[in-house]
Amino acid sequence: MKRIAVTPRPDWRDQAQSLGFHFHTIDGAPYWDESAYYAFSLKQIEDDLEQPTQELHDMAMALVDEVAGSEELLARLAIPPAYWDWIADSWRRREPHLYGRMDLAYDGTGPAKLYELNYDTPTSLYEAAYFQWLWLEQSVERGVLGPKADQYNRIQELLIETFATLARDQRIATPVHFAAVEGSAEDQGTVRYLRDCAEQAGVETLELSIEGIGISAEGWFTDGDDRVIRTLFKLYPLEWMFVEEYGSKLAASQMQLIEPAWKAILSNKGVLPLLWQRHRGHPNLLEAHFDETPAIALPPGWVRKPLFSREGANIELVTASGERLSSDGPYSDAPTIRQAHHALPRFDDAAGAANYPLIGSWVVADQAAGIGLREDAGPITQDSSRFVPHAIVD
Repeated sequence: MKRIAVTPRPDWRDQAQSLGFHFHTIDGAPYWDESAYYAFSLKQIEDDLEQPTQELHDMAMALVDEVAGSEELLARLAIPPAYWDWIADSWRRREPHLYGRMDLAYDGTGPAKLYELNYDTPTSLYEAAYFQWLWLEQSVERGVLGPKADQYNRIQELLIETFATLARDQRIATPVHFAAVEGSAEDQGTVRYLRDCAEQAGVETLELSIEGIGISAEGWFTDGDDRVIRTLFKLYPLEWMFVEEYGSKLAASQMQLIEPAWKAILSNKGVLPLLWQRHRGHPNLLEAHFDETPAIALPPGWVRKPLFSREGANIELVTASGERLSSDGPYSDAPTIRQAHHALPRFDDAAGAANYPLIGSWVVADQAAGIGLREDAGPITQDSSRFVPHAIVD
């Protein structure tokens, strides 16, 4: 695993704009960054990333089966009791799911370590599935990469295949409504990409904003044109839906969600101590515990994370040497876990500036599918962290 500096394509911004990648720059700072790429060997991809991703996913799915049937564990995850039966029924029916992303720390030499699962509303999808593949193809054409360069990336292929299978087997009702928060360029871009994948699979789709969802007098969820929403792909956290005005209507609505209600279990960082309890010492897991006394200062070598935080918000970190770092966010009053600190690798550029990459390893319909890398100048990956492409260069 190496970080290799390269010259960016001169027209990449124009390409990004024309292809709907409107969030390539955020608040004036680059989000997409192709001034470098990460090079992997095929062995590193297959043995250290793909195989562990599949194993960790299978472990997580087995945990869902246990948690969905246990009021004690649902309470441990701070999921509101009003939704326990809905979540359990969703799992019992094996309501279909589409995708998820797990975040891994990996330096090319040792076992990848699981930081967390993002299995309800994972982002950085379009750039991982499509735009970095375009970068690879054009980099080979330009001679920046050798003719045999490849990429660990079956994400788009599997997304389209999964939508086609769900429609063919009549496991989703169409049209499928795709919704995200109206003011988020990243969320809107992600949803439009997924909608395009569905349409390539022959699925009829409609688009609306989360804010445009309504409820009819009969209790049906509806769009802005008063059409009943029978299947809703929502890039909006389930725990946020629980506290919306319409939250109490979800269980009785008969509206199918993607991601389904049972994903409320895997989008919760409480699964990390639960996985550790069941697979103590697993080479890809970090020791983790529920934080029973969050007011007590963290000892060296630990990280504190809220159960429901996203995009690196409200993280407290104390390194083994005692250095303390933290990030702000809206989850300061949430229950927390403690996870053993395992530092992200550091790759310095030619000027000596530090870069800390986090690997997002994608799963589509229960299959390990590909990776994308987010890179930050500091050891906490946040929503402003850059996306950097990768290649297999054996």
